Amino acid sequence: MESLESLKWTETMKAEISELEQELIHLRRDFHQYPELGFEEHRTAGIVEKYLKDCGIDTHRVAETGVVGILAGTQPEPVLMLRADMDALPIQETAEVSFRSVVDGKMHACGHDGHTAMLLVAAKILARHREKLAGTIKFVFQPNEEDAGAEILVEQGVMENPRVTAAMGLHLWSPLPSGTVGIIPGPLMASSYYFWITIEGKGGHGGAPHLSKDPIYAANQLMNAVQAIQTRERNVLKPTLITFCQINAGTSPIIIPDEVTLSGSIRCLHGEDEQVRERFEQLVHQVCALNGTRGKVTFKCGNELLENDSAMAALVEQAAMAAAGEPMVMTHDLAVMLGEDFASFARRVPSAFYFIGIADAEQQTDLPHHHPSFKLDERALPLGVEMHVRSAVAYFRQKTEKAGE
Repeated sequence: MESLESLKWTETMKAEISELEQELIHLRRDFHQYPELGFEEHRTAGIVEKYLKDCGIDTHRVAETGVVGILAGTQPEPVLMLRADMDALPIQETAEVSFRSVVDGKMHACGHDGHTAMLLVAAKILARHREKLAGTIKFVFQPNEEDAGAEILVEQGVMENPRVTAAMGLHLWSPLPSGTVGIIPGPLMASSYYFWITIEGKGGHGGAPHLSKDPIYAANQLMNAVQAIQTRERNVLKPTLITFCQINAGTSPIIIPDEVTLSGSIRCLHGEDEQVRERFEQLVHQVCALNGTRGKVTFKCGNELLENDSAMAALVEQAAMAAAGEPMVMTHDLAVMLGEDFASFARRVPSAFYFIGIADAEQQTDLPHHHPSFKLDERALPLGVEMHVRSAVAYFRQKTEKAGE
């Protein structure tokens, strides 16, 4: 059972979240209306910085448009990072909402507007109750999540001064019903590597392919051949996903081109990325050689595998039980092949990343992320605030109890 003090704190916290709900929605809608792409979040960062300072939280910049807030509790350590991403996407919004994006070709289609607003309001509440924090909170408002900006922040020292000992983050999630919380230990979001392939052949007349070295035919064979990696060479219980997303070749229906270019991604949910890439590159060379063409491939790391620390995941699960109620906490079948650059933090310190469900068919908030009509169920935003606050307080309480053992 919760102690009397704990129950009083819960009542106080919920009352403050309710008091700040309209402010929360206003912040989210403002960010939504004025979206900014990665490393262009100047307006957003300015609002974030001022809001934190008004809460009595010290701030500094990182990577120009990133904002870090330091909230000192009753002692300097441990240091918990709470992170929200701020960047929008290069998408023309089609959602019919009063606060639709006013910036042509840019919109918040992944929920980062909500992430930023929720963490700001959580920061305000935590700042009001800093005496409950036996440690320090580092609020990180991150630019450029969509292009893996977290690693740049790490390189610029975002996890130092003070040194982060644990990290938490969340994502508003349209695959889950609104008002639910999804958290699991272990692998949650896949590693991703992007690839670019050039196949060089010998062009010629479409009516005389025997006089050419057809790179399109080689590309077709390659696209089929690499599927064996994920269905015949890897354990299907440890997912590997190879997806071709671009193919470009030719200028005419009667000319075999000299060259084909392809690009896509390789995603793994249980590591072994290097072996998959090596086998992929081997097949590129072998299949192309078999067809008298030459293949070249280059790779770029998108995101590393995001794995939740089991103890941190358990802490978040307990916070979710208290915040949402046991029937609304999802603890199975959550892992996805999408990437998330929170992994850059999670591989360095014990971390937990979790989902807040926003799907409601009547509200039309069940569209996939990155859809031009993507919408949030704003009724889920207070839950995200409560999860930030509960998880942070629980983390410091747990650390204090362990130190006293």
